[in-house]
Amino acid sequence: MQVRNDWAREEIQALYEQPFLDLVSEAQRIHRQNFEANTIQVSTLLSIKTGKCPEDCKYCSQSVHYDSKLEAEKRIAVDKVISEAKEALESGSSRFCMGAAWRNPHERDMPYVLEMVREVKALGLETCMTLGMLNESQAGRLHEAGLDYYNHNLDTSREYYSHIISTRTFDDRLTTLDYVRNAGMKVCSGGIVGLGENRNDRIGLLQELATLPIHPESVPINMLVPIEGTPLADVEKLDVTEWIRTIAVARIIMPHSYIRLSAGREALTDSDQALAFMAGANSLFSGEKLLTTPNAGEGKDKQLFSKLGLKAEKAKATVAELSVDAMAS
Repeated sequence: MQVRNDWAREEIQALYEQPFLDLVSEAQRIHRQNFEANTIQVSTLLSIKTGKCPEDCKYCSQSVHYDSKLEAEKRIAVDKVISEAKEALESGSSRFCMGAAWRNPHERDMPYVLEMVREVKALGLETCMTLGMLNESQAGRLHEAGLDYYNHNLDTSREYYSHIISTRTFDDRLTTLDYVRNAGMKVCSGGIVGLGENRNDRIGLLQELATLPIHPESVPINMLVPIEGTPLADVEKLDVTEWIRTIAVARIIMPHSYIRLSAGREALTDSDQALAFMAGANSLFSGEKLLTTPNAGEGKDKQLFSKLGLKAEKAKATVAELSVDAMAS
């Protein structure tokens, strides 16, 4: 399928409105044209600095604006991060993602994050960070340190965005993505469904992503995890089939992107997840926690992969191979 960057809303709407099974079938067909069947890219996400974020994202427990009972933590030591990265590699992850609850990294934080990138990269893992907004210089230095992916989600449509966040604009997010892309890094950008938005907003989000000059290499499609104390704690839950429709449409219009099951996956049944994989999802976060929200644990994922006949995409190295290399040098 030819990669397009000129998707109109009407075209995306027509995809959404197909009979569900027709949509999933088409998404799986396109998925198999572009990716190895039954193979899932597995990532691990670690919070390197938790809480007291100055942003007012209405879904987030880490915002200083809400009383979510989350206990803030200072940034964790680099050697602790490396230890966690080694465990992730040993458990089958090929990418290690590090997130900090910042509006943007201060210059005093840059030596810390750059050292972290270099050390994790040396393990043979793909590296990813989400640190908030970046300036052009910071993006360049992260690339030079070896950062593979930078995550910066658009969250929702341009039209619905002001209902969710007021402390940064939609265009602020696009500017950061431009800096990331121009620096030479890969882009990880998606959004959240179930924020109280309607289908037109989900269409708008996907259109923004699919009409970027280059599609994001990784597209997380999160389902809201309502958190007590945040403004969206009592929002009506979105039907799972609508989440899967969104995944399927994302697969069709961004055929070369990894489509990731992210937040909200812990609430899915095995059958729901199997259907999401059929709809073209081929990436997930493994581990007990996603920054601050619960996630399906590593043991459950191994059982699920065994049940469905799935395999994890391989990392560049294993912990055992790294140990042999270290001894040889």
